[in-house]
Amino acid sequence: MSWTIERRGRVAVVTMTTNPVNAQNRAFFADLHEAFDRLERDHAHCPVVLTGTGGRFSAGLDLGEHFPLFAGDRAAVASWFEDYRATNMRLFTYPRPTVAAVNGHAFAGGLITAAVCDYRVSVAEGARFGLNEVPIGIPMPSVYVRMLAYAWGEPVAARTCLLGEIFGPAQAHALGMVHELTEADELLERAVEVAGTTPEDCIEQYAFTKRACQAAALRDIAELADPLDKELPAGMTSDGARHAHRRYWQQLKGSPAPW
Repeated sequence: MSWTIERRGRVAVVTMTTNPVNAQNRAFFADLHEAFDRLERDHAHCPVVLTGTGGRFSAGLDLGEHFPLFAGDRAAVASWFEDYRATNMRLFTYPRPTVAAVNGHAFAGGLITAAVCDYRVSVAEGARFGLNEVPIGIPMPSVYVRMLAYAWGEPVAARTCLLGEIFGPAQAHALGMVHELTEADELLERAVEVAGTTPEDCIEQYAFTKRACQAAALRDIAELADPLDKELPAGMTSDGARHAHRRYWQQLKGSPAPW
């Protein structure tokens, strides 16, 4: 299902609707690119608000699709990662104001999707946030670590990536993972308000300044993170990683891994 795009004045509100929890799989990645193609074609000058539905922003990687992938050969994992990297890089570098209206839980890749937006407004209650990759046997890609350091600062990025802690909205706000909290029924209105802060005749200046702000991060991604991430397929397919994937699947589903 294509994501919906609704205009609220100058602002384009993009609602992720790939599946009920916006688990990130190839269909989700395709929907993201299709939505941003439409934004560039039909709403080129619009600030963007990105949100989910119900009590979920995004549950992160679709483990039913990805754990079997990680049980296969490294070349397939490397090909998958190139596609996955491209989705978050496209959102990170989108040359318009981007605001995540975090309507509910955001885990792992879903939290990264929120973090690579320029600004994050979250519900004040009823959501949990965390990066659980390491505790379930998935090495955090260097490109995402660098993006998170840009968004949250290096100490918070390191803590969240390494320890896999789960935070409530108040904790996430205190750490700077989200910029502000609001009531659920006011979330979208507030996100649209923030997105529209930049005057219409200053959008190009915003785009230039965003590039300038991100210049060091993009340099580090190209020169440091991308070379390091060539080791990712080995880390995702090692015997230890596969053992951790099966262990977590058993905990999550209550049944042995089928791969």
